[in-house]
Amino acid sequence: MDPTLTAPAAIGAEFFTALPRLSSAQDTFDTGRYRAAPDDWELVVTDIVGSTKAVAQGKHKTINFVAAMAIAALKNLCAPTALPFLFGGDGSVVMVPPQYAVAARLALARVRGFAAREFGMQLRVGVCPVSVLRSFGSDVIVGRYEPTPGNHFGVFLGGGVGMLESAARGRGDPALIAQVAVPESLDDGVAVDLDGLSCRWNPLQSGRGRMLTLIINGAVDAGAVHAQVMELARQGGAQAPVRPATLRTSWPPKGFLLEAQAARRGGPLWIAVFKVLVNTLIARLIFLVGRPVGGFNPDEYIAETSTNTDFCKHDETISFVIDCPQDCIASIKAYLDHKMAAGELRYGMNVSETALMTCLVTAASGGLHVHFVDGGDGGYTAAAKTLKAQVAGAASV
Repeated sequence: MDPTLTAPAAIGAEFFTALPRLSSAQDTFDTGRYRAAPDDWELVVTDIVGSTKAVAQGKHKTINFVAAMAIAALKNLCAPTALPFLFGGDGSVVMVPPQYAVAARLALARVRGFAAREFGMQLRVGVCPVSVLRSFGSDVIVGRYEPTPGNHFGVFLGGGVGMLESAARGRGDPALIAQVAVPESLDDGVAVDLDGLSCRWNPLQSGRGRMLTLIINGAVDAGAVHAQVMELARQGGAQAPVRPATLRTSWPPKGFLLEAQAARRGGPLWIAVFKVLVNTLIARLIFLVGRPVGGFNPDEYIAETSTNTDFCKHDETISFVIDCPQDCIASIKAYLDHKMAAGELRYGMNVSETALMTCLVTAASGGLHVHFVDGGDGGYTAAAKTLKAQVAGAASV
């Protein structure tokens, strides 16, 4: 292992911002720029129970929105401290500094209760200090993926994320399972701060053929696999799913009710709906006119949105979405099938006509906004289902 991976990380609130910058998805495979997380930082994982069934019921946009709620809640709780966070379609990973450990558990309990009451979603939550995961034999090693200044995501190595996810599901050492649980009794029903969370863009329509959602796990050389997939995509004329040509708004936006539900803070829903509709109508008019208003430049915002999108990487898993022609998808599948037959990786994929985007906006006019992308028609949830089937099949051989 690279010696820098176990070198002491910066201690305190500056830990994440002190990490070397990873400015591209391919950079995230440079493990020399990762650092061991401080022992006393908390690692948080969430995922939605029964997401496959919810996708079948047409609740994909709600799944993405609820999955991002823990990120928004903890980001707002700890502001202005920069947090490593990762979006996984139907779940999330976040790290929180020790001074917020108690408040973070309370916020997570409230988010979980709110998800159940408001959206009918059961959110599974697990949280514990990094030191606990190390005592059970895993590690948490962090990279800072920052495609543009100030807009960052966390990427993770060391097995700690996977161990915590398993414990949150009730698998593994009973002692760890007990430590990571967040008691239901913590939820006092108080509204949680989800400011900045929205889903105002229309579904991103494929301009090349289909949106390809991939989850690749256990690759012997994940960086080389990702590079080859992207090279096949480039040769086949594929593009990023988020680009000016695919960013379209309408009024009212399809996700206006989700945003209103998150913003109501216990108040009447109709008031929250009215505010969201007014705000989105104003935004819609600004985008139609295409001229700067009050420091907000719609053309700049669209350009920034195209670059401020996530790339999901933790432990042995990478997940991403690309807009591909059909023959390009076939080439990528043939390559991955060859690697899988050689025992070098496992993968899951899903093909759809659209992709979905959930947004977390800190300062729209200041360029501080990040965007979580998932494929349509199940996206990561559907791809994960095929991946799990592969793993189960391999285990039965």
